[in-house]
Amino acid sequence: MPNNQMPHNLEAESALLGCILIDESIQSDLLETLREEDFYQESHREIVRAMKAVYGMRKPVDLVTLSDRLERDGRLENAGGLAYLTELSQFVPSAANYRQYLGIVRRDSVNRALIRAAKNITEHSVRSPEEREALEYAEKQVYDISQREDNSTLRGLSDGVAVQEIIGKLEAIEHDPNAFRGLETGFKHLDQITHGLQKGNLIIIAARPGMGKTSLAMNIVEYACLKRHNVAAVFSLEMPYTEILQRLLFSYAEVSMEKGLSGKLGAKEWKNLTVAGDRLQKSKIFIDDSSVVTPAEILSKCRRLKSAEGRLDVVMIDYIQLMGAETPAGGDFNRQQEVASITRALKIMAKELDVPVIALSQLRRIQTKEAQLSDLRESGAIEQDADIVMFINRPDVGATPEDIAAGKVVKGAADLVIAKHRNGATGRIQLRFIGESTKFIDVDAQGVSDEEPQYIKKKPDFMTPGDAEIPAPRGEQTDDDLPFD
Repeated sequence: MPNNQMPHNLEAESALLGCILIDESIQSDLLETLREEDFYQESHREIVRAMKAVYGMRKPVDLVTLSDRLERDGRLENAGGLAYLTELSQFVPSAANYRQYLGIVRRDSVNRALIRAAKNITEHSVRSPEEREALEYAEKQVYDISQREDNSTLRGLSDGVAVQEIIGKLEAIEHDPNAFRGLETGFKHLDQITHGLQKGNLIIIAARPGMGKTSLAMNIVEYACLKRHNVAAVFSLEMPYTEILQRLLFSYAEVSMEKGLSGKLGAKEWKNLTVAGDRLQKSKIFIDDSSVVTPAEILSKCRRLKSAEGRLDVVMIDYIQLMGAETPAGGDFNRQQEVASITRALKIMAKELDVPVIALSQLRRIQTKEAQLSDLRESGAIEQDADIVMFINRPDVGATPEDIAAGKVVKGAADLVIAKHRNGATGRIQLRFIGESTKFIDVDAQGVSDEEPQYIKKKPDFMTPGDAEIPAPRGEQTDDDLPFD
């Protein structure tokens, strides 16, 4: 092949088309996946286009039906004429080796697509005003080719492989309950209900302003990376990089942030901060504080991080309502449709990256006592796309000093309500919030009598199978006077 020609193999193309003509049993396998652009020669593109048209009419593709279709379309001569079609049907004695011919045709098709993409990337890079935009364009060009070549299809159960894989997984869990445990959060009752945050899951942490949803999410990241040596990508659309890092430092050191910022630290606290700082420098926590970011940009950055580090274990996004949505050209989306687009993209991202994605969400400003799934702000799609939805309830937020002094409200008491769990139970978990170090902990970690999580069994008819009725609240409050996160 001359160096100035695109990769192609006309013999393999002819052999593959001949196989389709002589063997009806392989036509569904090939014609549903082959594309015109898979073929280099224009006459072969005409032929495969006509073959797909005949097949789409539920007719057998043979010499007679194919030539008839080409003739009626006025494309018979462009396809080489009846003589060439007859030659194709006699080109191979049998269709036994059609997979080998298909592999050659697909290989050359992908290589041609990559060459064209490289040309587009070169031309775009010359004109691009920003390096980030150029990188995203280049990555999308190559990724689109990869997605195009995804030939996944419907799979049957008759071979028993998938069933045996599940049975094998259950047997492994029987011998070791932690065999397929997901990402541990550091909260033992939450891990007990969820069996760890599972790969491919979208986990929503929702709360009213000031309840500590960012703190809870960062506590999970802190435990995953500093205690379990995982790799995390944190996208903070609200807080700057230094503020996120500051929270991590004081939380892990278990030192009062107020004392640190007012210059009242003791020797032991300085030592704890120094040790915590050293651990943070060695950790695999990567923070992006871009104020405006789309799911596509997050996915692009996560792909690069996963490639550079060799792994990625969790993604945290703070928060959904600050994200931008990529709308089609000329599209007129309202905000609910945009949020629906965002949450769908986040779920797809979790599945593609094969990691749990933790996304924070605001709640509507409502006057009810405790949050419900219907309170997720701006879109019911958040509830639909999420695998787990958790609400934070802290009765002491907004409580009067008199109520706290009288013992009506316990300072720092918090409930984590799992309102939806697609693959397991829902429930309520008791935590404690240490405000001075922005840290949630299990109740027994403070020397308080620990309680098993309260599993919720009752499910109203209007909820989906993973949803649950929220138990009666422990205190009434509104969020009109609550501070923002």
